[in-house]
Amino acid sequence: MLFNSYTFILFFVILLFLHYLPLKWKVKKFNLLIASYLFYSAWNPVFVFLIWISTIVDWFSAKKIYNTEKKIIKRSFLFLSLLTNLGLLSFFKYSEFLLDNFINLLSVFGITFHPAMPDIVLPVGISFYTFQTLSYTNDIYRNKLNPAGSFLDFALYVTFFPQLVAGPIVRATTFLPQCKWPKKPDFEMIGWGASLFLLGLFQKVVVADGLLAPVAEKVYDNANIPNTITAWAGTLAFSGQIFCDFAGYSTCAIGVALCLGFVLPDNFKYPYAAIGFADFWKRWHISLSSWLRDYLYISLGGNRKGTFRTYNNIMATMFLGGLWHGASWTFVAWGCFHGFYLIIERVLKKIIPSSTIWSLSPVKILLSSFTFILVCFTWVFFRSHNFKQAFSIIKSMAGGNGQGVNLLSTYDMITSFTMIALILITHWIMRDRSLKEITLSMHWSLRSVIFSTVLILIIFLSGEHHAFIYFQF
Repeated sequence: MLFNSYTFILFFVILLFLHYLPLKWKVKKFNLLIASYLFYSAWNPVFVFLIWISTIVDWFSAKKIYNTEKKIIKRSFLFLSLLTNLGLLSFFKYSEFLLDNFINLLSVFGITFHPAMPDIVLPVGISFYTFQTLSYTNDIYRNKLNPAGSFLDFALYVTFFPQLVAGPIVRATTFLPQCKWPKKPDFEMIGWGASLFLLGLFQKVVVADGLLAPVAEKVYDNANIPNTITAWAGTLAFSGQIFCDFAGYSTCAIGVALCLGFVLPDNFKYPYAAIGFADFWKRWHISLSSWLRDYLYISLGGNRKGTFRTYNNIMATMFLGGLWHGASWTFVAWGCFHGFYLIIERVLKKIIPSSTIWSLSPVKILLSSFTFILVCFTWVFFRSHNFKQAFSIIKSMAGGNGQGVNLLSTYDMITSFTMIALILITHWIMRDRSLKEITLSMHWSLRSVIFSTVLILIIFLSGEHHAFIYFQF
């Protein structure tokens, strides 16, 4: 079930009505749990069983970890949680990838192997809820969290439908305390939640799908080699598309949750205004980057075991972060490039002396622009179908493909460059500001005009309902 569908609107209106009836809080939470299962079942009902497996295994594993003093038992149940969750994720997401690479490895030694290829369907959202449940058992193992007192609360935490299939990845320390007390109608919260939902739909339907996706598709889903300006226009279009698509989903999820009385963490903070790559990952897909930092990078040793180990840990974390996004070496390359950028940035910070010049606005804008350009080069690997296409487009972007052709119309060019300029300007202006504070400071009449216009654009520019990009991860 897509946020950008009339089916979801009907589903949510009915749920909202039930949620604020004068029912017991336990009944309301049960309604939310059933609604979450129905929401997920709209894709494939069979895969609900996978969520149940993760829920049950982590519920009992966490209890055993908490209730024993013996280290070996704690580790055994933590291992059970890791084995179950990562085992399911690996089977459904990486089986074909591993088999393909095994076949290619054998071919290097002259061995031909033609096994029956498995026809495995990737369960939507498995990467997200797997990481979410793993954070729960890990936090209990590290004595940062007590187990949930109610199985209903924990099941709702694992399955809460607004962020179930594409995040944000919510920590139990954030969500479970919100399950303790009944949610009463807060019309200011509901109003702001509805506003965020509209804003998220605008980003997805109007900007990502309506304006930018067609431009990116003409470049990246075309067998011809693009010329320099076409390669840049297509890549910039995808840079804007993936932000508006993913940030649009997160904004919708946060808005829907607010309407139900739950607060989810921000997942984006104007990342294209980042100054450097450490700053970028504090602003892009925040729930994933913080998860990788806390449960992978720090577990590997972080920056506590010398410079060389620190760099290894950064690269290993970003390698796995890239692989998390998809079973393809192009995603791994995307992650490794970001790891390389992070390492180079650390090296430069050590050898370049501190100075007040770095705090000057023109210098900050220049550094932010340079960061964005390098991010765009990594998006080429993220969007390309294979390395051949990625290197070809990068060569064109660098002005090295004299045989490239123009794949875009003048309208496409104007759309791409104009929209990315507007996105960059908006990110820079909002870099250290709060959208809610700015919105609420406006006169109610101006807010009404803005959101009415947004709604009209969504209705009239809504075409075919496209799934969010991150559903495939």
